Amino acid sequence: MPTSSEKKKHVAVFAFPFGSHPLPLLNLVLKLAKAAPHVTFSFINTATSNQSLFSKPHIPLNVKPFTVSDGVPEGHVWGTHPFEKLDLFLQAGHENLQKGLDLAVQETHQRVTCVIADAFVTPSLIEAQNLNVPWIPLWLPLPFSLSAHFYTDLIRQKNANSEYERENRTLDFIPGYSEIQIKDLPETVLNSGEESTFSKALDSMGTVLPQAKAVVISSYEELDPPRFVKDMKAKLQSMLYVGFLTVSLPLSPLPPSATDGIGCLTWLDKQSAKSVAYISFGTAVTPPPHELVAVAEALEESGVPFIWSLKDPLKGFLPNGFLERTNMRGEVVPWAPQAQVLAHDAIGVFVTHCGFSSLTESIANGVPMICRPYFGDQVMAGRMLEDVWGIGVRIEGGVFTKDGLLKSLNLIFVQEEGKKIREKVQIVKKSVTDAAGPDGIAGRDFKNLVEIISEHLIC
Repeated sequence: MPTSSEKKKHVAVFAFPFGSHPLPLLNLVLKLAKAAPHVTFSFINTATSNQSLFSKPHIPLNVKPFTVSDGVPEGHVWGTHPFEKLDLFLQAGHENLQKGLDLAVQETHQRVTCVIADAFVTPSLIEAQNLNVPWIPLWLPLPFSLSAHFYTDLIRQKNANSEYERENRTLDFIPGYSEIQIKDLPETVLNSGEESTFSKALDSMGTVLPQAKAVVISSYEELDPPRFVKDMKAKLQSMLYVGFLTVSLPLSPLPPSATDGIGCLTWLDKQSAKSVAYISFGTAVTPPPHELVAVAEALEESGVPFIWSLKDPLKGFLPNGFLERTNMRGEVVPWAPQAQVLAHDAIGVFVTHCGFSSLTESIANGVPMICRPYFGDQVMAGRMLEDVWGIGVRIEGGVFTKDGLLKSLNLIFVQEEGKKIREKVQIVKKSVTDAAGPDGIAGRDFKNLVEIISEHLIC
């Protein structure tokens, strides 16, 4: 029987309600809720984001959603800054998060004993400090990108020479970064001028994260360079790799194709093994019109069967007649069940923006990638997949052109180098599948996380 103190464990969870961030945080909470059924989890998020997340069935009774403001003032006129929504949410800060905490405590009648938060929600550290409870941030981008935020000042000092040197210099002065070049870094790391609230939050990671009881990483330690892991573990109180949070390993069998209302799986059933290109750029990336045209022209000329997840408003940018000319060997859909599509044996390559969630899903399913990064850690991820893991290629020139995508498709499907990449991605897939097993680091680290949130705290 659980003791009285075990019944009263209450974890406040703060989400970052943008892009692909909320879902893996909820997935972590659901795993914790199952492992620690006597702990209450209050998931504090914006109303719009919570509505999407909690519309799904099978949410356990010990996970409860609470809503806070998105920080957007009434009647706000939107500008053009790409981080405006993020800044407004973060600027709402302590008072906004405190309202969520008050709601959670009032409804559950339980004092908060631990705070878990998306690492980007840096004001959550203040809440944990005020409550005198552990603060546990979840780092959802590419784990390897963490060092860039710890060494920001040093990087900016080094980045003071000529244009040529900036573009081609490797970052071998950072442990584990010998393959990474200055040009691979996020703009927020290189920019030392006037910064947004979000950029300042990233700049603060080197001082904020060491205050955490543990930093949770949504990946497997086995994927990261040992020198990077050793350096980060020396800087943090604890660094816990809990495995991929958007795909479960080992993979479950695909559901019956008829259950896919979009029809992607049924269409894929008719295609040859490893023959189809799947194209998707996630929820936060909108390629410019000329790149959409280049992708369409390359797909049409290549003759490669394809599924393209493309929002309906963007179809107007495609070349005239493209949909009609390719409808016998291609599917353009407004949304695709990505995890299931990547798990289908017909998929031969994933054309992606290289967001970390997409990258992990592709690795888990053993699908090589053609990468066109756009922002944030995506450029570093592209460098990793091509030069460190050897499981894909970056698009030539960094942007989509007809000839560049044709060249990449030919490399993957026809050339000997593509065969080596396909073999290598199967090796990496096996390594993460093994890492997810009972002898992997992720299982041990997850148990450690459960112990942290479950332990009796004397304040």
